[in-house]
Amino acid sequence: MALDVREIARRAAARVLAERMTRPTAVPAGRAAPLEVPRASETSAPTKPPALALRAAPQDDSRKLVLGTCLADTPDGGVLRVPMGAIVTPLAAEEAHRRHIRIERGERDSARRIAVGCDHGGFTLKQEVLGWLRALGHQPVDFGTRDENPVDYPDFARAVAEAVASGQCELGIVIDGAGIGSAIAANKVPRVRAATCCDVAMAKNAREHNYANVLSLGAKTIQRSVAEEIVRTFLSTAHGEARHGKRVAKITEIERRYMKGPGSGVCV
Repeated sequence: MALDVREIARRAAARVLAERMTRPTAVPAGRAAPLEVPRASETSAPTKPPALALRAAPQDDSRKLVLGTCLADTPDGGVLRVPMGAIVTPLAAEEAHRRHIRIERGERDSARRIAVGCDHGGFTLKQEVLGWLRALGHQPVDFGTRDENPVDYPDFARAVAEAVASGQCELGIVIDGAGIGSAIAANKVPRVRAATCCDVAMAKNAREHNYANVLSLGAKTIQRSVAEEIVRTFLSTAHGEARHGKRVAKITEIERRYMKGPGSGVCV
């Protein structure tokens, strides 16, 4: 019987093609191997989708950083209250240990004890300030005066300033007719930085740039609505960057240089 060469060649080509379809393909040198997705039976665990593998872990932006400068307003042996989840830096912890400051964590960082004082010219505004503070969730401590009978503003400014400097209260607010005299008197108490603020911008700057811990208001120079916004801004603004803290530290150094000694006043 005659051989059909063409049929034999066709069948041979079909066998070679079938073998190539069932065997791994050799990869020539210098070329990348084709991407192969393993079958489910060939893997020990399901493969995660690429989107899940590339997803970053969520970050907690509510945590606050407690720096060494945050201890500036806390007297030696006092208490610094920080919110839950706050991160205390090693330098801040070391400074707290050196000055015997206890760091306490609480559920709320907005509630504060705030010293409030005024003379007769600031009595009406002081009563409103006390209400604003309570509405904001703070605990105001009223140092007087109790009515509109004439009194001397330095007495009440000093009482508020000493409450802040000793750690009895975290911040202070003093009020008189112009807001200048009470600020001058309060600033005579070591560790107090009182700022007279006539608008929101000044209140923000006083806290952010100057680390002010006592706000001074002039009852006869600002409207009630403006005064309320100033109080809110002063309480809600945090200390600024470290570059501001370095300048505030120079103010503290001037203060210490002119003190009579470590036993004078409430500043060590």
